[in-house]
Amino acid sequence: MGPEWINTFFRVSGLESPERSGADGEAWIFNADGEAWRAQRKVASHEFNTRSLRAFVARCVHAELHGRLLPLLRRAAASGAPLDLQDALERFAFDNICRVAFDHDPRQLPDDGDDTADSSFADAFRDAANLSAGRFRYALPGFWKIKKALNVGSEKRLRDSIAMVHDFADRIIQSRREEMLSAGFEKHDLLSRFMASQDETYSESEVPLRDVVISFLLAGRETTSSALTWFFWLLSSRPDVQRRIRDEVAALRARRAQGDVDSVVGFDLDELREMHYVHAAITESMRLYPPVPLNTLRAETDDVLPNGTAVRAGWFVAYNSYAMGRMKSVWGDDAREYRPERWLNPGDGTFRPDSPFRFVAFHAGPRLCLGKEMAYIQMKSIVACVLEELDVAVDGEYRPRQVASLTLRMADGLPVTVQPRRD
Repeated sequence: MGPEWINTFFRVSGLESPERSGADGEAWIFNADGEAWRAQRKVASHEFNTRSLRAFVARCVHAELHGRLLPLLRRAAASGAPLDLQDALERFAFDNICRVAFDHDPRQLPDDGDDTADSSFADAFRDAANLSAGRFRYALPGFWKIKKALNVGSEKRLRDSIAMVHDFADRIIQSRREEMLSAGFEKHDLLSRFMASQDETYSESEVPLRDVVISFLLAGRETTSSALTWFFWLLSSRPDVQRRIRDEVAALRARRAQGDVDSVVGFDLDELREMHYVHAAITESMRLYPPVPLNTLRAETDDVLPNGTAVRAGWFVAYNSYAMGRMKSVWGDDAREYRPERWLNPGDGTFRPDSPFRFVAFHAGPRLCLGKEMAYIQMKSIVACVLEELDVAVDGEYRPRQVASLTLRMADGLPVTVQPRRD
């Protein structure tokens, strides 16, 4: 497998997610495909290219980072108690994507130690996603259909979870419709942008709007948290990388102090864009530990793979980005080494992007992730602000176990100790 295979994977006409294939519309949670996907893509591709959305994303990240995540880490540093960083990052990501997607705050990260938030929606969404994915891990393919027909076991839990998710999304949509009728209404979240679009599919219909909400929640719920969890684990054994990140952040602070820019907490979009080494360090981590390690689509038409293998309509076609990120034939003899420098131009140290058919963490071709820049805004903000202030240490003996999930997660979390920065 290599870039030419990935090119073929995303080129095949009529590929759709197997999770959606044959679904009845009420028993699935996964994102849209076919005409529904094309309609979403048309509107989303425009919105994700607007600076106003990027600025809104940056504001949401800033509020969650400085209002909740950093205070949580500071409390952990003050108490000396260990913290599950994976859990904290997942809560952060869910809060953030809910704000960005439909301007709702589920408060999964506590405010100043107040842990009274209602987690029913977050729990239902997580269960629905994991139980849906679990359908493809049965020893007997299709066994889930029997359980579904009988409405027992995991299929009953799945149906109940999806009903709760759909009900929540429908209430959000109805509330937004009522808000949009009021004078002076102005919202910047994705749902409002879709509803305000000229496409009648989204200005009038409830179900496509529900699909929009669910699609973006699914895309942003655990992907950035997965990437950052593995990043901080890798960083714990690479003080040289941590030092270079801090040097880059300090240099940006120094340039701000010399200019006319107001001294503000955090970093603006232009400053985040200048963090070339931070960008490289995160990207290199995702090469080795991609948030979505396996991608599978179902071919609706016949095609041929680069080695001449025929693919018939109805067959599943998959690629393993986790394995591909470790292939010497793609990345060279040091493919298994964590080396951020491979992403930097030797001359000026600026970030050097690679082909999306080679680095496939964000997919490629017509399925290229529209939220890529949004993800980097979130990840770079967290990395820069956390490392500027705190030391995050992982026990050197800790070896995380990977768990089968929609994303690449650690089975036992990532226990860390947090201390005020010492150097």
